[in-house]
Amino acid sequence: MEQRDSACRPVYIIDGSRTPFLKARGTPGPFSASDLAVAAGRPLLARQARLSPAQLDQVILGCVGPDPDEANIGRLLALRLDCGKQVPGWTVQRNCASGLQAVDSAAIEIASGRAELILAGGSEAMSRQPLLLNMKMVGWLTQWQRSRGLIARSQQLSRLRPAHFQFIIALLRGLTDPTVGLSMGQTAENLATRFSIDREMMDRFALASHRRLQQAMQEARLDEIEPLFDHQGRLYDHDDGLRADSSLEKLATLKAVFDPPYGRVSAGNSAQISDGAALLLLASEHAVERFQLQPMGRLIDSHWAALDPAQMGLGPVHAMAPLLQRNQLESDQIDAWEINEAFAAQVLACLAAWQDGDYLQRELGIEQPMAPISEERLNRNGGAIAIGHPVGASGARLVLHLLKRLQQEGGQFGIASLCIGGGQGGAILVERV
Repeated sequence: MEQRDSACRPVYIIDGSRTPFLKARGTPGPFSASDLAVAAGRPLLARQARLSPAQLDQVILGCVGPDPDEANIGRLLALRLDCGKQVPGWTVQRNCASGLQAVDSAAIEIASGRAELILAGGSEAMSRQPLLLNMKMVGWLTQWQRSRGLIARSQQLSRLRPAHFQFIIALLRGLTDPTVGLSMGQTAENLATRFSIDREMMDRFALASHRRLQQAMQEARLDEIEPLFDHQGRLYDHDDGLRADSSLEKLATLKAVFDPPYGRVSAGNSAQISDGAALLLLASEHAVERFQLQPMGRLIDSHWAALDPAQMGLGPVHAMAPLLQRNQLESDQIDAWEINEAFAAQVLACLAAWQDGDYLQRELGIEQPMAPISEERLNRNGGAIAIGHPVGASGARLVLHLLKRLQQEGGQFGIASLCIGGGQGGAILVERV
């Protein structure tokens, strides 16, 4: 969302909820993406005593890979939340920032005067990503359907070869950039080389993420989580990817995943593949007054940027720096930062580029290095390395938790940002009300 001029209306974030982020463990998880979104949305709407779901103007959901039965999952969510047939719903997809895009799209609708109340966020069930047939098998099946009679079908069967049974893992294909032929992990290796980030630095960052999440859990700082029950009555009430027993010694034993044997990016210093959902209720000033709502914060501005896909992890720098400049803010005026931890190397590279005058001048036309981002203000309660990264939901989680942090810590301004596969970055600036 470009910075609003005087004709644009303020946008408030009223409340939000999310599910626990559940680590994918090799088999399909118990919840579909719409199940997760409903589980986050129902308690959120139930808390709004003075409005009903039918009074929403729209439902917008970010999702990268919904189930085949969940086409236009945003509309499906609106119907499953009993918003009524009259409330439209739609779906956005901007890879890892789909949830952030949903929030930004809702803000644009409200700021322009086209809507008063919108439920927006993201959901993803990454454990349910399918196996796909390759094109040889698709072609073979097409001919099989056209074959008539025993002889024709026998001839078609004789054409089957082992290559027909080489299935495509949709998740791995989706995490590979087709223009540069690199997986997201390989782009993180690029950044590690460019900014001289070694394995120990990555593992230390990953360990800190787990320790911060563990402390946040112990101190009950994650009150945005809504518990889940599956069909067998099992309870899910916390992010289950936390490795409380992690150590530098254990992390060091993990092999490089994306550039073996000499790479530095391992499963331990990368975001976890997870299932989860996060939703936010956004409102205009008119809706705040009409329904006597109490906002958590105000969405001030956002910025979207693009860069070389092979360097995609630096996207937050390209999005956050113009956002600060446009709003005449310095780094030390931002009380809370939430930068998605796609990879430890990626966040560390962003912090290095942020203070690299040559990089900022060459890539962004910024003449002076940015003041450093305080370690204590960044991802204070852990990030995706410990919490998980359900790609459609993470952007919404970052905004929700950012506002929760500002409430808990008494801060004023916060920024949430993500790198985006394909070479993009997105960032949103909020202010606590």
